Amino acid sequence: MDLCHWVTAHPELLSVILFSDEASFTRDGVNNLQNVHTWSHDNPHETSVTKFQRIFSVNVWCSLLGNRLIGPSVFDNLTGNTYEVFLRNELPGLLEDIPLMIRSQMYFQHDGAPPHYTRHVREYLNESSPNRWLGHGGPVARPPKSPDLTPLDYYPWGHMKTLVYETKVESRAALRDRIFVAAEHIRNNPDNIASATQSLLMRAENCIATGEGHFEQLL
Repeated sequence: MDLCHWVTAHPELLSVILFSDEASFTRDGVNNLQNVHTWSHDNPHETSVTKFQRIFSVNVWCSLLGNRLIGPSVFDNLTGNTYEVFLRNELPGLLEDIPLMIRSQMYFQHDGAPPHYTRHVREYLNESSPNRWLGHGGPVARPPKSPDLTPLDYYPWGHMKTLVYETKVESRAALRDRIFVAAEHIRNNPDNIASATQSLLMRAENCIATGEGHFEQLL
């Protein structure tokens, strides 16, 4: 509720919050079998593999800022140390195309995953974004297990996985390539990204109206 009241009190900040999150893409993803057809006069007895002996995965970081998709960036192993290195060394490069005026006003948001809550990460965010970051232990607290209040959970991740898993993936390199192609597709639709980030205001208002209850039916 504190986060929702903060959002409704500062709607002008929604366009300058860098909403960030990580997601895991595995080989054993949900393939869209509607796109797979086998034509034959006789029953071809085709089967679709849904479990694989050789398993691989890709850990992906992305963020939304206004009407922009930032990333993706791939983590081989997400720990507090690797995440801090990413924030210090890689994220500034990903933000090079963002106007300086926006970067000077920008808030940073992430969830309460253990690598995000390490002391070194919190110290760095307090240094680089004093009083301008949202997350566990931050100046603006973000509640755990609240996917309805995180734009990446209700727009790009699901859409990206639908694109990635249209057909089954045969290798980790192919999976990585598909993720970047899907991200580019989403990036080329800035109006959809802007709608996702701005809809957080409506979600916060509905959360307050229901007294912390379920509000999906109101959207």
